[in-house]
Amino acid sequence: MWAFIGSSGFEYFDEFEVLETLPRETPFGLCSDGLERVKVKGQEALFLCRTGQEQHLLPSKINYRANIYALKKHGATSILALSSVRSLRAELKPGDMVIPYQYIDRTKSSRVSTFCDDNLLAYVSLTHPICEEAASKLKDSKKKFDFAIHFGQVYVCIEGPQFPTMVDAKCFQAMSGGVIGMSGFPEYALAREAGLHYLPCHFIVDYVPWDNQTPKMECVIETRHENYAKALSICEYAVKELASFGEVSTVKNSLAASLNALPEMLSPDQKSWVGTIIGST
Repeated sequence: MWAFIGSSGFEYFDEFEVLETLPRETPFGLCSDGLERVKVKGQEALFLCRTGQEQHLLPSKINYRANIYALKKHGATSILALSSVRSLRAELKPGDMVIPYQYIDRTKSSRVSTFCDDNLLAYVSLTHPICEEAASKLKDSKKKFDFAIHFGQVYVCIEGPQFPTMVDAKCFQAMSGGVIGMSGFPEYALAREAGLHYLPCHFIVDYVPWDNQTPKMECVIETRHENYAKALSICEYAVKELASFGEVSTVKNSLAASLNALPEMLSPDQKSWVGTIIGST
């Protein structure tokens, strides 16, 4: 089943038919509110707003572990992650969609980024952090969409809520950064540990100034509204044209594939949730 995670302009989609509001309780605390079982173009899916439907959570306060656990528990095999981002490059324009293939973590707080725990250890590769196969299929179909889609970019995850200085922005450019966001990490890493395909689809709303000549957008809110319909079309495409990724999880480099623990070593609390994370859907 596909799960859609939204925020910053994609807190909900009126076009999704809500079938059921799901419980938020997990062994890691409450997941973000707005966890729903929905129907998209006749296909069942899950939806979750990572920052809360009232946009009340700072990126550093999101319970990423609870969010990924809840989606896996309720049947997700793949995640399509939506958010608004800002561009570090003139050729990546407001209104365009970006699918990053790599990430740079520049967060500062202690975001919990793993399901690993005492007696529960796994070394999971993030060399290829997203589902490049799904991205490739989308790339083959990009002419179906009336907006530009950029593939293979680098997403710089900053702490927020402040945006970087011009010198920081230039440093990120030198590191191959293409867009800046605040919630990509550790979401993609936890999805990989849980064995879920992860397809990030981010929509640009503005530029991050890297010098005094950087273009300035005066209509960020308008651009966000325009991006809503684009994001909806991507979700509808996924449930129809990328249906195979919503049927079964086949991620190889997951926690389940590299777990180094014996059942008798796990605590009762760990035994209560580890089966959900390492189990196939």
